[in-house]
Amino acid sequence: MDDWAEVRRLYKAEGVSIKEIVRRTGLARNTVRSAVRSDTPPSYERQGPGSSLDAHEPAIRELLAEFPRMPATVIAERIGWSGGHSVFRARVAELRPIYLPADPCQRTEYRPGELAQWDLWFPATRIPLGYGQDAILPVIVGVSGYSRTLAARMIPSRKAHDILGGHLRCLVDLGGVPRKGVYDNEAALASRHGGRSTPTQAFQRFRGALGMGVVFCKPGDPEAKGLVERANQYLETSFLPGRRFESPADFNAQLGLWLPIANDRVHSTLRCRPSERLAEDRAAMMALPAVLPDPAWGESRRLGRDHWVRVDSCDYSVHPRAIGRRINLRLDLDELVVTCAGDVVARHERSWARNRTITDPAHDLARGAMQAAANPPCDDDVELADLSVYDRATGAA
Repeated sequence: MDDWAEVRRLYKAEGVSIKEIVRRTGLARNTVRSAVRSDTPPSYERQGPGSSLDAHEPAIRELLAEFPRMPATVIAERIGWSGGHSVFRARVAELRPIYLPADPCQRTEYRPGELAQWDLWFPATRIPLGYGQDAILPVIVGVSGYSRTLAARMIPSRKAHDILGGHLRCLVDLGGVPRKGVYDNEAALASRHGGRSTPTQAFQRFRGALGMGVVFCKPGDPEAKGLVERANQYLETSFLPGRRFESPADFNAQLGLWLPIANDRVHSTLRCRPSERLAEDRAAMMALPAVLPDPAWGESRRLGRDHWVRVDSCDYSVHPRAIGRRINLRLDLDELVVTCAGDVVARHERSWARNRTITDPAHDLARGAMQAAANPPCDDDVELADLSVYDRATGAA
């Protein structure tokens, strides 16, 4: 190698003749000429000693040509091979691709703003809800296909209004609406009949207001939304360990501080940061509508004398002036609001704990005042009966 490099330097850089190079280096004339003509360095390849398997290679090729997927053990039996199995399998693995049809894999690529994948993640930790209660609560997780930006939020339940309420807040965090969403067959979002998934009415209203398309995965096909499945695993291994949570609000607060850090890391597949792609991704998404959809749960009912309303296992007080009148209830992720003829007659922070009675002190005072007005104390004198009359009539006196 050194001689080859020196010969070419003398010949090309200094213009020394071949005869002079032979004199200076002591190399043979033909060696010098070969070095001058060769643009690649000389290499030495030692001839292998061969293998006893070489004599059987034509028979192996013949079988693979007819049966390209025949197992190596069967081929060994057919040709009468009695040598080492590992050597034989290695030779068959080397020859088999020659006879198998090409089967290239497909790389899935996403265009900016094209889609996002959504799923529910159930962190393996119990969240305190107050009043001595705790629970494992769902977290809605979304991943944008192009930028791999991650959005997530803990929600109270798997009911449609809670899932869609969390979904909407994640879209606000993304800053736009991907043109399609990919979902599994969550019962609150889809009903499946005859092998076909149909969005529920609540989900249809939600996606229709956003103008978003929807793709439902086939049951038992987690690879169809592998992006969000890997995001769930990332949350499980990178966000959850070593953390303690005092409440769902504390969980969402810690998650909100961690997500910008996660979206600023170098993604292992993209080899860049999701935050570096987010601007391009967001520019291609649909804009959030001026009036956002309202996925909150609502109901209309008449308020009875017992002016508490039961919503999701908890009883909430309503101002007693609405007794006997029709009221409208609206429950979102944060609060319950009750209105009567357009006036707010109750507003309570939503209780994530179950089977609680929540009473507004103002409603208690109003009830007491109304009861006092309906049953005023009587100040008139009342005549008392003379019981001695009965004693004289019976001869007891």
